[in-house]
Amino acid sequence: MQEQQEKGVPRFVMEAGMALLTGAFGVATVYGSQEAGTGWTEMGPDAGYFPFYIGLLIVFGSLVNLVFSFVKHRPAGEIFATGPQFKAVGGFLVPLIVFAGISTVLGLYVGTALYIAGVMILQGRYKWWVGLPAGIALSVFFFVIFEIGFKVPLLKGPVEAWFGIY
Repeated sequence: MQEQQEKGVPRFVMEAGMALLTGAFGVATVYGSQEAGTGWTEMGPDAGYFPFYIGLLIVFGSLVNLVFSFVKHRPAGEIFATGPQFKAVGGFLVPLIVFAGISTVLGLYVGTALYIAGVMILQGRYKWWVGLPAGIALSVFFFVIFEIGFKVPLLKGPVEAWFGIY
């Protein structure tokens, strides 16, 4: 009887993809640092000297990882993640992305309240009358700690104008 092949994203694809992504980051660092100057002057190194060489190291490491992915992981045929595993990660990642978007527009306090309430209600299966007050209470707690206690203003979005804060 033939063994059923597990379906999912191959590890080789993920390894090569990450190597290309980090390599692109290294290339961008090298390119950007050239605008600031990468040479050595009578006053010492230019502003882009250190980032330039760090970018080169990132590119080199990415090339090594890319070659390693072809040599080790492509022939092995390992599966990086299956559909259910990606679903579990997505259940964590998607709410974080939504939180970042909401926080950018409406501020961190509203974003935090909605994130905590949403995760408690949708993922934790809490009733709305438990999740919503918990999210609001945590946002109020953060406001008291950061704004009043530490005197560190965080992004409030339109809430600042609505309540006349500052």
